[in-house]
Amino acid sequence: MNVINIMWAGGSPFVSVHKVHQQILSLVPPEISVNSWLLQGQGAACVPGPSREWNLPQRLIKGRHVWGLLQPWLRARLRKALIEAQADALLLDGLGVSRLILPVLRGLPEVKATVVFHGKTRLHPRDVALLCGFKPAQLSLVAVSATLAASLQAELGLKVTALRTALEPTRFCDEQLTAQQAREVMGLREPGVRIMGAVGRLVMDKGFDYLIDAFAAASRTQPDLRLVILGEGPERPLLQQKIQALGLQGKVSLTGHCDILGRLYQAFDWLLVPSRAEGLGLVLQEAVIAGVPVLCSDLPVFHEQLGDSGLYARVGDVQEWAAAIERCASLPATAVAQAQHRSLAPEQAWECFSRTLREMWAVKPDSGSQ
Repeated sequence: MNVINIMWAGGSPFVSVHKVHQQILSLVPPEISVNSWLLQGQGAACVPGPSREWNLPQRLIKGRHVWGLLQPWLRARLRKALIEAQADALLLDGLGVSRLILPVLRGLPEVKATVVFHGKTRLHPRDVALLCGFKPAQLSLVAVSATLAASLQAELGLKVTALRTALEPTRFCDEQLTAQQAREVMGLREPGVRIMGAVGRLVMDKGFDYLIDAFAAASRTQPDLRLVILGEGPERPLLQQKIQALGLQGKVSLTGHCDILGRLYQAFDWLLVPSRAEGLGLVLQEAVIAGVPVLCSDLPVFHEQLGDSGLYARVGDVQEWAAAIERCASLPATAVAQAQHRSLAPEQAWECFSRTLREMWAVKPDSGSQ
């Protein structure tokens, strides 16, 4: 069986998406061959196994304006490549990739596809028609959380399987740097401070804009607090301006993207996740597995993972977040982290994730395997 893992691109904006696909593909049986295609840009090192970088212009992939006239040519090229690769199944990275690839499969009914939804997606009527135009035997839809799966299923009227992404906890913990090592990597050498961390791409949905406002208020009564935001993105200039306007230089750091980000969680006393929307929020899992307590937005997907052990604050509510940050500073962090670890149950979550994927990747007798 030959599986083609088709993704948008590599690089820091897609780190969390690549992590999800890496976890899914890590459980592929050895008798299945996997190749990854990156439609745009570089980043072959981000994906497992052999890979191909197509380096397609974004306007061509999306078919915008006059570029739409070239999409039939592109799809013909992709069809030829799939036939040459003897693809039996495709793993598609969300709706954007699916819009390009799924029309190709109308002429290849023997090729099965699985679309992985990573977050809330704006579905146009043509998207619904595209997804509904395939039989369940050829097209499967999965979402990275039960919350996201239920939302998509209600909107589409199609079955969407909840495949709550999980990390292999033992390996993840073994890769963690100590708190001192992690702080050295990030250049955090100020003694006697408590570090509140935040991780994610610098975009509006991550909520770092109002988090900085909340931290400014909390730090007036907690002068030993520091906020470190790990990530890169288009909102950096606006966030930097806010830091300067609030006089938070030296207290709030935008440290940029780090290739070993997943090993640095123990640098933080708390992780703050102020997202306005999330499909899963993998950083929450990473922090809890690493033994770091989490304060997060009051989103259903976070309740799904932490239940009553979670500490929540309303999305965008600066006063509530400021009060919650102050409260965190006085709570027993170790006890909170342990309670959240029990709720997340990483070992059981990984076993459930693995079992579901083993069933998904099971090689059927008619698949051509020996």
